[in-house]
Amino acid sequence: MAIVDMASRVGAPVRAFTLDTGRLPEETHRMIETVRERYGIAVEVVFPDSGDVERMVSQRGPNLFYESLESRRLCCEVRKVRPFERKLRELSAWATGLRRQQSETRAEVAKVESVDGRVRICPLADWSGDQVDRYIAENAVPVHPLYGRGYASIGCAPCTRPVEPGESERAGRWWWEQDARKECGIHFAADGLVRRA
Repeated sequence: MAIVDMASRVGAPVRAFTLDTGRLPEETHRMIETVRERYGIAVEVVFPDSGDVERMVSQRGPNLFYESLESRRLCCEVRKVRPFERKLRELSAWATGLRRQQSETRAEVAKVESVDGRVRICPLADWSGDQVDRYIAENAVPVHPLYGRGYASIGCAPCTRPVEPGESERAGRWWWEQDARKECGIHFAADGLVRRA
């Protein structure tokens, strides 16, 4: 939300989009409305291909992501990566909230870089969590209600949980996996390395 707030202050029209995987918490849907009400920005909601989801769920079940890393990555691919890549084809640049401090896999994220012929802007790349919190407080930026319940990273409801004291910000994502490279493939390659967007 800090990026939406910053972008709204520029004075030019702002486009914002989000991925609706079909498994989001209700609180995330309410945040879409909050953006519309607070900033006057109609968030473009991007859905996965319904045929892809139907085939995957019919063949593997609705909670396939718990079975194996391969199954979880397939679910992320169908529900997040493909819709994201489809949306990017409309754009020449986009901004995202990746921060180097979030995880080991994000430690080298550039503030601005060319990815597949598009410009990816990470304005918060060198910000700490405390800096983000300070910006939000100083500017009265709306906050997703799950953050107040201990969530540090919010994604699909079944794949996200609150983090325990002392855990990393990404520990609440796919907590049943022991691998530290917890990425979905949108910002990183399937193996968790920074190679693709």
